[in-house]
Amino acid sequence: MITSNAQLSHYLDDIKDETLIALDTEFKRVDSYFPELCLIQIATKDKLECIDALAINNLEALFEKLYDKKTKWIVHSARQDIEALYYLSNRIPSAIFDTQIAASFLNFPLQVSYQSLTESLENIFLEKKFTRFDWKKRPLPADALQYALDDVKYLIPIYNKLLEKLIKDNKYAWAEEEAQFLLDKETYNPNFKQIIKKTKGISKISSKHKSQAINLILWRESIAQKKNKPRKWIMSDEKIINYAIGKNNLSSSAIGELKNFLKKNKQKIDFEKLIKIKTPLSEEEIIRKNEFKKQINSLSKDYNLPSELICTSKNLVKFIRGDSSVSINRGWRAKIFKL
Repeated sequence: MITSNAQLSHYLDDIKDETLIALDTEFKRVDSYFPELCLIQIATKDKLECIDALAINNLEALFEKLYDKKTKWIVHSARQDIEALYYLSNRIPSAIFDTQIAASFLNFPLQVSYQSLTESLENIFLEKKFTRFDWKKRPLPADALQYALDDVKYLIPIYNKLLEKLIKDNKYAWAEEEAQFLLDKETYNPNFKQIIKKTKGISKISSKHKSQAINLILWRESIAQKKNKPRKWIMSDEKIINYAIGKNNLSSSAIGELKNFLKKNKQKIDFEKLIKIKTPLSEEEIIRKNEFKKQINSLSKDYNLPSELICTSKNLVKFIRGDSSVSINRGWRAKIFKL
């Protein structure tokens, strides 16, 4: 394992000509808002290495290699790995091949695990005994380190096999298109709409109280980010709802802080339309939904794709209700639907 800047420099010199980088990370996110990067595992065609992100005080040289325009990342279910590195580097990879996304275009399950792919494509069974391991622990046990290295060891062979099949089936461009959201910085910025929607109890209170609850949620988020603590450590969902409906009262100092926050962020918190009441489908909408479901199932068989990859039930409802933003309206999906 690489534990010093000198070792890192030597390693980077060894892989300076490599353009294909298989990558995985291990991080901790139990008592913090942002993920705390612990390990970075990298595989090239002939080298396998683990970098101790806690021991090395300057990762800039590594970032220069990872974010070079010539470097292509091979990652399985890449979002959290990119996010953990993004918060340290403020950079996004130039090119990526997500093996989980790619496999879905070859009729593997949508959320197929790395272990399932290694077993299916490499005939190798990997155990998941360190799923809940504390990766901040030092020294790392030898079997934990091996587990971490195994998470990247087979990525390039898997990439080669998936790539060959995608090209053969004329689906490589589709898989590449599907992964583009991973290269957008907005993917890794807080999604306030989802944070608000997931606040327990917010859908059950009045519009007037929703507005106040949303203000409290966004205020809580700003404090959690500044203190780098989980949002519910700052204020529980239950307390937010109770403050919003007037069941409990904020302290005078907290009220002052909230008012200052609202004054500074007036343009950012107009979210009253976010919490929409779900209305049941009309008879006409049910008929249209069922017709489209039949079409989706037919396309699923024709193109050997999971039906949920083509269109989720949630997106189908949005589509029949005229939402032009859903993915079915663009790219490879619009092409096979002939929209």
